[in-house]
Amino acid sequence: MDYKKTQAPVSTITRDLNKLEEKTGNIYETVIICAKRANQISVELKHELNSKLEEFAYYTDNLEEVFENREQIEISRFYERLPKPSLIALQEYVDDKIYFREPDAEE
Repeated sequence: MDYKKTQAPVSTITRDLNKLEEKTGNIYETVIICAKRANQISVELKHELNSKLEEFAYYTDNLEEVFENREQIEISRFYERLPKPSLIALQEYVDDKIYFREPDAEE
C-alpha cells in the first residue's frame, strides 16, 4: 500500500468511541485490530526506509569519516513527516480498508 498518499491526519484527532466500536461491538477489539495493523505498517515502512537508505550506505573501517548525503537526509525527513503507523491504521479502520475476522472459539 502507498502510505505516502494516505488521508490519515499527521497529528492525533478526537474520535467518537461509539462509532469506532460499531463494527466489532467492543472498543478493546477495535484497539487490538488497529494495533496489529499499525505493527504491520510499521514493519513495512521500516523495511522500505532501510532499503532506500541502503543505497547510500558507505562501509569503511575509519569511524572518523562521516559523510552527510543530502538525498539521504531528505529521504529520512520525508519518512519522519509521514503520519504515525497507529494513525494510518486507525484511518484505514474508519475507511473500512482493514479486513479482520474473529477466530472460531468452538471448533
